[in-house]
Amino acid sequence: MNNKMTEENMEKKANSNLDNNEEAVDLNQDTTQEETNEPQEQQEQTEEETQTVEENLAQQLEELKDKYLRTVAEFENFKRRTLKEKTELILNGGEKAITAILPIIDDMERAIENAHKQECVDAVEEGWELIYKKLLSTLEGMGVKKIEVEDKDFDVDYHEAVAMVPGMGDDKKGKIIDCVQTGYTLNDKVIRHAKVAVGQ
Repeated sequence: MNNKMTEENMEKKANSNLDNNEEAVDLNQDTTQEETNEPQEQQEQTEEETQTVEENLAQQLEELKDKYLRTVAEFENFKRRTLKEKTELILNGGEKAITAILPIIDDMERAIENAHKQECVDAVEEGWELIYKKLLSTLEGMGVKKIEVEDKDFDVDYHEAVAMVPGMGDDKKGKIIDCVQTGYTLNDKVIRHAKVAVGQ
């Protein structure tokens, strides 16, 4: 009877061990399945993040492309506008000067018409002198000035020597003796050198 009880105990023990082993196997299987599921979830999450990053980059690229195209278009418009303004300036740049000179031309025409009616030559000469002074005044208003030559030392920046006059004495050496053609500056820039004779 003791033997029978021992066998039963052993059988129960064995069955208990088997149940425990089965549970352990089940637990291991569950753990393995959970471990298998975790990397898959992480992979799906990583793919979603990558897709989001790609979408953001694509959107940024589209925005930059749009900005670039707008900038290029604006620059092309600026170039066209600048070229047009430059062309207009070249064609019509002298408009202001011509408009200022037109009244002087009117005065000259009137002087020519009335010159033969005047009995006194002095009156005609006085008229021409007034017109000349008006012209110089108008030019000065536009920044044009005569280059002064009287009692001045010869200066290559403003004068052009067309003749050398010997025997004028030491005090006239290198000085301007006579002006053959008046020189002019426009806003302090020489636009025509004064042609002069210089003492030697």
